[in-house]
Amino acid sequence: MITPQDLDTLDAPQMRAMLARLQAQVEEQQVLIKRQAQDAAFKQATIDKLTHENAILKRLKFAAQSERFNAEQRDLLDETLDADLEAVSREIEALTPATPATPERRQPKRAPLPAVLPRREVRHEPESTTCACGCQMKRIGEDVAEKLDYVPGVFTVERHVRGKWACTKCETIVQAPVAPHVIDKGIPTTGLLAQVLVAKYADHLPLYRQEGIYARAGLAIPRSTLAQWIGACGVQLQPLVDAMRSQLLAQSVLHADETPVAMLDPGAGKTHRAYLWTYCSTAWGADKLVVFDFAEGRAGRYPAQFLRHPGEGAWRGALVCDDYSGYKALFAGGVTEAGCLAHARRKFHELWAHHKSAVGEQALALFARLYEVEREVADLPEDERRRIRQDKGKPIADALHAWLTAQRQKVPPGSATAKAIDYSLGRWAALTRYLDDPRLPPDNNRVENQIRPIAIGRNNWLFAGSLRAGQRAAAVMSLIHSARMNGHDPYAYLRDVLERLPMQPASRIGELLPHRWSAPAA
Repeated sequence: MITPQDLDTLDAPQMRAMLARLQAQVEEQQVLIKRQAQDAAFKQATIDKLTHENAILKRLKFAAQSERFNAEQRDLLDETLDADLEAVSREIEALTPATPATPERRQPKRAPLPAVLPRREVRHEPESTTCACGCQMKRIGEDVAEKLDYVPGVFTVERHVRGKWACTKCETIVQAPVAPHVIDKGIPTTGLLAQVLVAKYADHLPLYRQEGIYARAGLAIPRSTLAQWIGACGVQLQPLVDAMRSQLLAQSVLHADETPVAMLDPGAGKTHRAYLWTYCSTAWGADKLVVFDFAEGRAGRYPAQFLRHPGEGAWRGALVCDDYSGYKALFAGGVTEAGCLAHARRKFHELWAHHKSAVGEQALALFARLYEVEREVADLPEDERRRIRQDKGKPIADALHAWLTAQRQKVPPGSATAKAIDYSLGRWAALTRYLDDPRLPPDNNRVENQIRPIAIGRNNWLFAGSLRAGQRAAAVMSLIHSARMNGHDPYAYLRDVLERLPMQPASRIGELLPHRWSAPAA
């Protein structure tokens, strides 16, 4: 600290140096203030956006126009809105700066859990009951909190007993802290939350059906409560899904595909077509991951956004996909196109299956020889895979190309046979790129297998209740399907992740990703 007296003793160079230091400090403070103002403005804008969304959701929930839907649609809409409202509330809470302690609002008194349910006590005691002054503390009481647990088919109650210990000499009270939970002060354990998530997003059971199942098991849980749990879990799990997406985009080869999903437009009283985009690693990828991305449409901007195009940090690997035009802009932006041999084969199979076409039969025989080579190289190292593909696969592909070119001259334009041949010849470079690059698979079957359960679930979902609900479903399904891809039980995985997530440092969240997770020791 420089005093006014010190200034009188400074010569000109010292004065200039001091002024330079002060100016640098002022500039640093100005940059910091500007950054804080920008952060505050961004947070406030986000809060305003979420507040507006919250108002819209409430209007949809309570407006009379929602009565246009039938009873089943109404049930599904209600549970979606309840989940969305809870998710928005959690996000606003996370963005709102902490305020000084205020008198806690009186919460509605929760009905006690049924006494007939079996109970399991979990005791929490301080690591040491010896006071800092050296005295042995005495137990003066305990706090008991009951949480509802669920082992598939059976409800139980966990009684968390936290003993209170006091030192009579210095009047110090010690008690084991309450462990952080995905839903603070809520009754569900992570086991019950995992069951609700797996039942909805893996077993395709809407919440109104789960409500009935739980009622038969001995406890009626309102679907609005189940929806709130799902909304809260969706917010908590999103950082994990974001980290998984970053891991996926670190790979050089990806599969991509999309499937339609109906999305509700409550204001119009009807649904419109949205899409669930799917991206996954190859069978030879370093990590086994699949990430779903829910979007309102099928335009090319949606895969571009997922792959961070255009701009710095854009993904520029090889993308295995069908011939959908939505991907074409990516190929112009530096992504390598890898075609799907199965799509080309499928068109000739349709010719043979529906018309007993001789051209279709001969094409299928040549495709079969290409796949015989792939079965041979499936488990081989990259250098061996490339060598065998060049020695055995490339001559077959060249013969297929020559044969298709000759057959095209013999069939009339516009016929089904001509269209099948034109599809293969028009994409020949993309379809055969795998022969030169051992990292590439010959087809897109791997991602189509990930989408297949989604198509089954659509019959139960009927529709996605909102964009937020679709994105939440995509996030949870990304975790569930990636867990399955890595050989994990989705229930066991989610139960453990939800248990550890509130205490997991952000810098170590990667430890909870499905391809790195391991089941805790029994």
